[in-house]
Amino acid sequence: MMSGVDSDVFEQLVETVGRFARERLIPEECRVEEEDAIPEDIVDEMKAMGLFGLSVPQEFGGIGLNVPQEARLIETLCYASLTFRSLIGTNVGIGAQGIVMDGTDEQRERWLPGIASGDIIASFALTEPDHGSDAGGIRTSALRDGSDFVINGTKRYITNAVRAGVFTVFARTDPEKTGADGVSAFIVPADTPGITVATPDRKMGQRGTKTSDVIFDDVRVPESAILGGPDRLHRGFRTAMKVLDRGRIHVGAMAVGQSQRMLDIATDYALERKQFGKPIGEHQLVQGLLADCQAELHAARALVRASAETFDREGKAIIEASCTKYFCTEAAGRIADRALQIHGGAGYMAEYDIERLYRDIRLLRIYEGTSQIQQLVIARRTLAQRAGRA
Repeated sequence: MMSGVDSDVFEQLVETVGRFARERLIPEECRVEEEDAIPEDIVDEMKAMGLFGLSVPQEFGGIGLNVPQEARLIETLCYASLTFRSLIGTNVGIGAQGIVMDGTDEQRERWLPGIASGDIIASFALTEPDHGSDAGGIRTSALRDGSDFVINGTKRYITNAVRAGVFTVFARTDPEKTGADGVSAFIVPADTPGITVATPDRKMGQRGTKTSDVIFDDVRVPESAILGGPDRLHRGFRTAMKVLDRGRIHVGAMAVGQSQRMLDIATDYALERKQFGKPIGEHQLVQGLLADCQAELHAARALVRASAETFDREGKAIIEASCTKYFCTEAAGRIADRALQIHGGAGYMAEYDIERLYRDIRLLRIYEGTSQIQQLVIARRTLAQRAGRA
């Protein structure tokens, strides 16, 4: 795994990103909500800071953060709206990490420098209309035609598809096999003939985050487009799982950053709002809500950091990543609910930030594996370990 950057340099980066989140991004949140778009000047600033290449190795123009460093920096960035993180998220995580982990030297050299600079947006095309949690049920096909493969199918809820310069597409290359077997990953330039990106979805929250259907209609790619080269034919699902394990730690860090923001907002309100002649923070039932938020936040942060260290040390963290994603996102949902409750009726009003953050945080319990899928992963892994099969 990557050794990361020098600790002093990293601390300066964390300080810079924290200041950027508070002073530059938070003041733009309402504008992003209203316009359903991130201003291009902010996009340019994020490129200039190197945020699109946080986890890309330095030899390809990235910053080269290791997993613990990435988690801490994402937590810091996610003190601001999660929408801003979504812009860089696929380049830092699922859209690029497959190429970093399993790509050939030629694939890394071709794609990673542009991804690191933000000039190329990488997108991860796994989910399908009938197969979200059941990713092993992929129906998108990639059938061999001479030395090429022809891809047909539809992918759903693909983040940053409208901006994408390259897709990592998961498709079934062996129609005789079911489940995870027989699935390959392909690196497909977004301008390849036959690709159609649909109008972005309208969502409950995280306005400004763009997700779309992507339709592949007789999209022809060479054998060299197989992620990792021809030797990794039918092995794409293994890449997807490795990428998602790291991504789940990343999502846990997102949840921690937003939880800290919501707790701070609720605490400030508890100090300012008066009822029965004193600030509501002096009432014990409100104190109980704040205490529960603080306790879960501390636990979530510790879990993210421990899982990130395990992944960085061992190159995998299957049960740890699922525990992190499950606990941190569920805790964030509870923290959001308590923070809104502390606001009372005001928390339900759009003029208060907590109303928007409450809607935004809900998605974390769904993408990159729902809470229920994490429960299955955790339980099955626990049983296998006890039985001596893991």
